[in-house]
Parts: sequence; C-alpha cells; structure tokens
Amino acid sequence: MDQEIINLYDQYTHSKMDRKGFIQRLAKLTGGMAVALTVLPLLENNYASAKTIDYPDLITADITYPAQNGDMKGFLAKPKGKKKLGTVLVIHENRGLNPHIKEVAKRVANAGYIALAVDALSPFGGTPANEEEARGLFAKIDAAKNLQNFLDSLTYLRKLPEGNGKTACVGFCWGGGMANDLAVNDPQLNAAVAYYGRQAKAADVSKIKASVMLHYGGLDERINAGIPAYREALEANKIDYQIFVYDGVNHAFNNDTSPTRYNEAAAKLAWDRTLELFKKELK
Repeated sequence: MDQEIINLYDQYTHSKMDRKGFIQRLAKLTGGMAVALTVLPLLENNYASAKTIDYPDLITADITYPAQNGDMKGFLAKPKGKKKLGTVLVIHENRGLNPHIKEVAKRVANAGYIALAVDALSPFGGTPANEEEARGLFAKIDAAKNLQNFLDSLTYLRKLPEGNGKTACVGFCWGGGMANDLAVNDPQLNAAVAYYGRQAKAADVSKIKASVMLHYGGLDERINAGIPAYREALEANKIDYQIFVYDGVNHAFNNDTSPTRYNEAAAKLAWDRTLELFKKELK
C-alpha cells in the first residue's frame, strides 16, 4: 500500500483528527470515496484475523485488583503449576485492552512468565468494544493517575505468591511510551521493552535502573525523530540499553491484526530479542 496512505492513518490514530476528516482525506489520496471505503478495512485492526494459539498449559483470567486510585482491570496469564516466575506487565496501544494484546500476554506466559495486560481505561469502566469510543477516552486520561495505576500494577505483580519478585514491562505504541515512563519512575523495574513508543525525556533518563530495549520501524518518522536525543541520554548516563531499528517496516509492525503494517519477519526478530532480555533479567 502507498506509504502516504499508511502515514495518513498513523496521523489519524495519533492525533485529534476525527473519523470524518480522515475518510475525506483518504478519499482524496485514493481517488474517490468508493476506493477509500475499500482501502479502509486494510488499514484498521481486524481482531478476527489475529493469530490465536491454544496454550493448554496456561491459566488465563480477566481480573480486577486494587490500586490507589480505584480498582484496575486486567488480563492475567500464567503457566499452570509453576512458582518463582518472573512477571511481565503488558501495555496496550492507544485503543485499550483488546484481543491482540491478550494474545501477547499469553505469548509471554507461554515463555514461562506471569503476564498481566493492564486496561488503562479501567477508570472509565474498561475498554469499550468500539475503537473510536476508546480513542476518545484516551484524551481524558489523567496522566499522573495513569502512571500511578501502572506503578501499582507492578507492585501487584511483585506480591503474587507464584512470582519471584522480579518485574519487566513491554509496551506497544502508547504502551511503548508508558514502558519508558515506568523505566524512569520505578527503580525496582528489572527490564523495560518499548515497541515504537514515545521516548522518555532526556532529563529523566538518569533515573533509569532497568535494562532497556527499544524497537522501532524504519519508516516510522514521527516516533523515530526522538531516537537521537534518547540514545545520547542513555549513553551519557551509562544505562544498559539496546536500540533496534527494522528497515522498511512501519509503526505497529508487531500488530498482526493490522494487515498493512504488520511485518512478520521484523515482529519475530523483535520478539525473540525481547524474550532473550526477559530470560536474562527475570530468571
């Protein structure tokens, strides 16, 4: 698909552009409304097309747990009958806790960890089925309370009797930015993995104690603009970090429900690298 179309969709999903305005601009790019409406399903997430695997050795459940600002909702996945496991917080994109992110949590658990996919929209009753509605709720999130909700979620994981007290986080897009924020704000965090997420402020990097791994799509100009300053700050503060830029792939390359942006080869390589970090830091 034409990169200009993909860039427009990226702009739409990460700005205040309304759906009507997006479709009108899409129609101009594609040559007409009929073509735009044909292209639209190829751009939007299709959870029915997501890769799903049956993991018979996992226990999974939708849970509610306490936090300072009120109860949080999440999806918990863990191996059956195992204890002293590392724990991983899985952080969704800016559409909330959806089937794709639950699948990611199950993949983490299948690798031998306890995984908790948090619903950042818990203060609003949880992620709605309608993505446009979810998108609107993200604009209403209180940043300070949201950060505390995620810090409390890490505390919840550390207290699980099956856990070993070690924690990591992995986030995607909006969640990638949150992963960087958690690295700055939680000195107990062992590892933080951010997929195509907003970078932490350079002035805050000195606070990082975790090992950091950063995955970026080579075509993701919007997010990649922040790499040089982040890299410089990580180097200057002697943070244990790795940066990987995957040439020729887009923002959201790990999301297999996004057919025009998903890149299987890059996603597999990034995931293998992520699991290697977890193995090093959480065992």
